[in-house]
Amino acid sequence: MSVIELKNVSFSYPNNPVIKNLDYSFEAGMVYAITGKSGSGKTTLLSLLSGIMEPTSGYIAYKGYPIDESDKYIYRSRDVGVIFQEYNLLPKFTVRENIQLSFDISGKKLRDVGHYRKMRDYVDGLIREVGLDPDTIGNRRILHISGGQQQRIAIARALSFQPSVILADEPTGNLDMDTSIDILKVFTHLAHELGRCVIIVTHSPQIAEMADLRLDLQPFSKYL
Repeated sequence: MSVIELKNVSFSYPNNPVIKNLDYSFEAGMVYAITGKSGSGKTTLLSLLSGIMEPTSGYIAYKGYPIDESDKYIYRSRDVGVIFQEYNLLPKFTVRENIQLSFDISGKKLRDVGHYRKMRDYVDGLIREVGLDPDTIGNRRILHISGGQQQRIAIARALSFQPSVILADEPTGNLDMDTSIDILKVFTHLAHELGRCVIIVTHSPQIAEMADLRLDLQPFSKYL
């Protein structure tokens, strides 16, 4: 089932066209790799999919409805989880606090995400879901854990409000290959076992090969 669809999407910065007439569908339960040379519009496409930017022409639909006609705040805080290369975790907060803050911002209540009696139980479950031990790492501050652990926590934070779509911008760019493969296994689990749609921007051929499908963007000049 298509979760997000691009309908004849084009995007241009002032005097700088980037994406032209792109049609594509992203389905639940799949891992997608968006690849292409620098300047081909990979990060721009991720920004369009997340609702941060709007297409110059065409539209993007989430579950059949154009996102530019919906409540963008709800879409960005509840329907899509975004993961960044630099993690963007808050260093003054603990692992648990970073995850809970994202959940609180979404406006959801604990009853919306399952039968949990305490928020800590829910957060600890998310930490385990990304392959870490909450008893060991939960109360550590972000600067006291490794880069690979930080990326896993960034994933857990994005999962906190149970979005249908996970968008990741070069999530393994700062990691060694072994850790990168472990991170991709987490994404694969989220898609194949939990039914989420995972869309990853990557420069890595190895990571792209591990995805279910690959969307290779071409520089705009190719269309001229």
